[in-house]
Amino acid sequence: MAEEGLLACPDKSSSTSLLSEISNVSTRPFVLAFTTCSCGAFSFGCIVGYTAPTQSSIMKDLNLSIADYSLFGSILTVGLILGALICGKLTDLVGRVNTMWITNILVIIGWFAIAFGKGVWLLDIGRFLQGISVGISSYLGPVYITEIAPRHLRGAASSLSQLSVGVGISVLYALGTVVAWRDLAILGAIPCLMIVPLLFFIPESPRWLAKVGKEKEVEAVLLSLRGAKSDVSDEAREIVEYTQHVKQHQDVNSHGFFKLFQRKYVLSLTIGIVLIALPQLGGLNGYTFYTDSIFTSTGVSSDVGFISTSIIQMIGGILGTVLVDVSGRRSLLLVSQAGMFLGCLATAISFILQKNNCWETGTPILALISVMVYFASYGLGMGPLPWIVASEIYPVDVKGAAGTVCNLVTSISSWVVTYFFSFLLQWSSTGTFILFATVMFLGFVFTAKLVPETKGKSLEEIHSLFYDSPPEDSTIF
Repeated sequence: MAEEGLLACPDKSSSTSLLSEISNVSTRPFVLAFTTCSCGAFSFGCIVGYTAPTQSSIMKDLNLSIADYSLFGSILTVGLILGALICGKLTDLVGRVNTMWITNILVIIGWFAIAFGKGVWLLDIGRFLQGISVGISSYLGPVYITEIAPRHLRGAASSLSQLSVGVGISVLYALGTVVAWRDLAILGAIPCLMIVPLLFFIPESPRWLAKVGKEKEVEAVLLSLRGAKSDVSDEAREIVEYTQHVKQHQDVNSHGFFKLFQRKYVLSLTIGIVLIALPQLGGLNGYTFYTDSIFTSTGVSSDVGFISTSIIQMIGGILGTVLVDVSGRRSLLLVSQAGMFLGCLATAISFILQKNNCWETGTPILALISVMVYFASYGLGMGPLPWIVASEIYPVDVKGAAGTVCNLVTSISSWVVTYFFSFLLQWSSTGTFILFATVMFLGFVFTAKLVPETKGKSLEEIHSLFYDSPPEDSTIF
């Protein structure tokens, strides 16, 4: 694979072109669809960010042990596993939009269960329902945006939508410092309540319509997304013809879910699994759910830590959104992984200094900087891009099955890290973050060697390059 510069600075012509493209696709259905996905991603972030600022108050009010709270924090990922198991089949069976109805209803029920629950069991049920929704929508959102956006805006639109996850986490972090945990749960339900009326007006994915045999509706949906005066005939023909091509070349001996495990999908499946699981195994949920514990252990004020981390993650996410269609996915992934590696390493060093009573005035500052570097780097690339790449590289006939596998792997790894993180810290704070740093280093090597660039290609072009070209084709490997 040809090496590219890690980051290319966006020039004036690139910015003007991007604004022009946005203007061209700003039809009402596209804006509503994008807004819906962004609100859904914001809701996802609210769910993820809820436990860190509320840990102390929930444990105090309900008299919970560390094990009880670990269950509350980790049961989200148990729900994630269930959501991952059904996400592919569900989205393929009932469509992208109908699946959004299901996920939003589950989240609303979950928030009110947490807000009004008198016992920890009801909080656990609410968190579990939210986990199911997140397990489904974490793949559904990027897939839907990828399938409706034009190729030159696909990365930016997907990244901007996924940036809302970081915004949601940041908002909950900030509000959690001043709002009681039950009131915070009620506030968390607002994004989903806003989404519900929008679902009546957004279009179905044209690629899903082609997959289920509704070819006549494909061009009509594309016209609504691109504008009535746009010429979408070539795009519609490409979608329909490639979908028919995929159906004609299906292996008659492979059916449903097991089609994904043919030899031709090995590389793409491996890329999807590794990229999506990497943040979890690299400590994301440990940092997110137990940031309070990390700051407390190193002597940093929790309020200062939460606010600083929230701001820096948003900045990283905005920068990533600007650069994704300029520098490309692969370059941002490499920079992001390198930053997360350095953040983990610096966190480990801060624990060593704190344990040995060295540099007592500087250790809290180093701990704060390390967490900020980690979250800024995550927002830059490893937050949105793994899901974007995964939503781009699979053809429509196995996209649902691939989503299930990727979701399942990341959910299991997420649960393991979330549940055992507190115990790992008790074992060795330094060792825990050295493990996370090692994972991120291995991920960097994997991305440098195997992950292709998908910037500027239509989904059908990406799929053709992956599955129709011989393995030695240097344009992919």
